Parts: sequence; structure tokens; C-alpha cells
Amino acid sequence: MKVTLIENGPIILDTTESITVQVDGESEERKGPLFLCRCGQSSTKPFCDAAHRKAGFEAAGAELVCG
Repeated sequence: MKVTLIENGPIILDTTESITVQVDGESEERKGPLFLCRCGQSSTKPFCDAAHRKAGFEAAGAELVCG
């Protein structure tokens, strides 16, 4: 699994494994890559809808590789 924090943008969770996420109280299984909101402004949480651009979100980037 690889986790990338895009500078001034979302978290990208890249995996071949199935991941269970909660969306509107319902569980969904998804496979990566998943673009997850990091700014808190997305209307499609936990997923990114690019609201960080309009909000002027700023944060450093990073990368983590597991396994």
C-alpha cells in the first residue's frame, strides 16, 4: 500500500486490497487508488471533490510505502 499526501491537495491511498469506507452511513468496499479529502471542505467526504482548490488549502506533501 502506498499513501501519498499531495502538496496542497488530497491523500491518495493506492492499494490493490479492498478497503471498506463509510459513505452517508453505508459501508462500501472500494479498491485504490482512492482520493481522500484532507482539507475538510469536500461535499463527498471521505472522498476528495477538489474543494481544496477553492478553499485555498495549504499543507505539505509526503509519501509512505507500507509492505
